[in-house]
Amino acid sequence: MDKLILIERELIFLGLLDKAREIYHEFGSNGALSYIKSSYHLLSKVYHPDLNPGNEKKAKSLQQRLNHVSELISQASDAELVGLLQKGQKEEAPGRKKKVLVVEDEFGLQETFRDVFRLEGYDVRVAVDGENGYQTFLEFKPDLLFTDVVMPKMTGIELVKKIRQDHPKIKVIYISGFFGLRNMKRDLNEDVLKYGYPCLSKPFKISAMLELVDEYLNDRMELQGYP
Repeated sequence: MDKLILIERELIFLGLLDKAREIYHEFGSNGALSYIKSSYHLLSKVYHPDLNPGNEKKAKSLQQRLNHVSELISQASDAELVGLLQKGQKEEAPGRKKKVLVVEDEFGLQETFRDVFRLEGYDVRVAVDGENGYQTFLEFKPDLLFTDVVMPKMTGIELVKKIRQDHPKIKVIYISGFFGLRNMKRDLNEDVLKYGYPCLSKPFKISAMLELVDEYLNDRMELQGYP
């Protein structure tokens, strides 16, 4: 039997596949692969015969099955495992949900933006910084990048510039707040002016944010009206 079919069958048996696909959909391949590979160590402790007095025979059988799964996974490449996770995702219909990638390093805002966009019917992923945002963009291929400007590792401006090299028509909404550096404020103004990206200044009303996103994604706005 094909190796990937065996892995799929075993992950379903262990109750791991649906969760791995959920993590993949939400956070991308790195988190999902880590979940699959690390779950073995946790389950091997749960099913250890010493922890299951009176049920040692079943626990030993499950331990052997876990060892087999671990061996199969070690023989598969990350690309093959990602393909297995993607297999369960339905092809997008013509009327699919619009996809929004939120890049925000503040935890409370990550949760808020994700929940609000989901309630409005968008397909949403959240990235915690610019580097994570770039990788997630390549995997998720969003219709809109909704990004903070001031972030560690890579600023929102640097993120957009990097993405724009291969995706020049990317739609971006910047979230700006307090700027400690004049250069960053200048760079943002130049990017907004040159490419017509809308920019929301913190704090802003959720209703105003949703209205802007809707108009922008559906090409019903004059970009010059959002300097």
